[in-house]
Amino acid sequence: MKRLTNVLSIVLGTLPTFVFSFTAQAAESGGKAVSDLNLRPGVTEISGQVYDLHMLMFFICVAIAVVVFGVMFTSMYLHRKSRGAKPAHFHENVKVEIAWTVVPFLILVFMAVPAAQTLIAMEDTTEPDMTVLVTGSQWKWHYKYMDSEVEYYSLLATQQEQITNRFEKGENYLLEVDRPLVIPTGQKVRFLITSEDVIHSWWVPDFAVKKDANPGFINEAWTKVDEPGVYRGQCAELCGKDHGFMPVVVIAKEPAEFNTWMSEQEEALRKAKEEEQRLLAMNMSIEELMAEGKRVYNTACAACHMPNGEGLPGVFPALKGSPMVMEDQLAHIDIVLNGKAGTAMQAFGKMLSLKEIAAVVTYERNAWGNNTGDIVQPKDVNAIATGE
Repeated sequence: MKRLTNVLSIVLGTLPTFVFSFTAQAAESGGKAVSDLNLRPGVTEISGQVYDLHMLMFFICVAIAVVVFGVMFTSMYLHRKSRGAKPAHFHENVKVEIAWTVVPFLILVFMAVPAAQTLIAMEDTTEPDMTVLVTGSQWKWHYKYMDSEVEYYSLLATQQEQITNRFEKGENYLLEVDRPLVIPTGQKVRFLITSEDVIHSWWVPDFAVKKDANPGFINEAWTKVDEPGVYRGQCAELCGKDHGFMPVVVIAKEPAEFNTWMSEQEEALRKAKEEEQRLLAMNMSIEELMAEGKRVYNTACAACHMPNGEGLPGVFPALKGSPMVMEDQLAHIDIVLNGKAGTAMQAFGKMLSLKEIAAVVTYERNAWGNNTGDIVQPKDVNAIATGE
């Protein structure tokens, strides 16, 4: 009994500190996020329903715990040996057995009704205003707007110097990307979620959306955001070495602003195609290729093959001194374009432009002392890509 009293005194003694910390976090966040210790209400109707359901279940569990432990501790106190209590001897009590069967059943039914309503609403992807195909791959996201030709990859934008502790970490460390997903407010957006390689999980807490991205399968989710803003998430599945470097950033814009953004993306896509055709008819200097190639390599390749090109022994092959890089230019271009089945080397043909692939191959063949002197032009990459 003395030990139990000590434990209770410790718990009750720390309660004011916990409550103060909880309240302080809520005040600092401006009321948007209650605490890191609880679910967030989110910014959508569904996320609000999920939060309310969570709190309902929490309070039901608290009430049950209070009743059960109250009865238990009261019985332990009133019927302890020091008061001369004698243990009762009984085997069966039909009324008690009926009670502890019926009461939990009724509680579960009471909990199941709102839970089923929320789950049904979460899975209702019918009649969307727009659809976005979300494809995960190691370690980035690809977004394709199904009603237009706009599609792009979204990669981690946090600087390597922050990751290696050479620079001070930014406000959104590991939760920032170069190209966020943009959606309109006030419209139902359906997500078709899949993967190119391993299992990923697309998770945005403020939307109450968390869906696995399985290779060969398509899962569906949806959201309807009422307030413009920037909403962050990340891959919630252990998908490999750089699992922690696969953030999700969604920007919700007013419909008029979103339409303007979409028009800009379509115009940029048209210009990119024109630029690609122009590049096919010209030759870039090695200085241009090396500068662009270094940028592309540090963004897309350095995570596996390392900034010094030496790779990770036994995991990712070195490019420095590699026989393929040093000798077989066609195979080098092909593996960057199409990847290599059964390995972590993915295809960059859809992710990088002809110019970027030509530049990074040129860079890899002339950096870190490789010095092959080879120059790869966009037309060389196009010839392999089209089989000409």
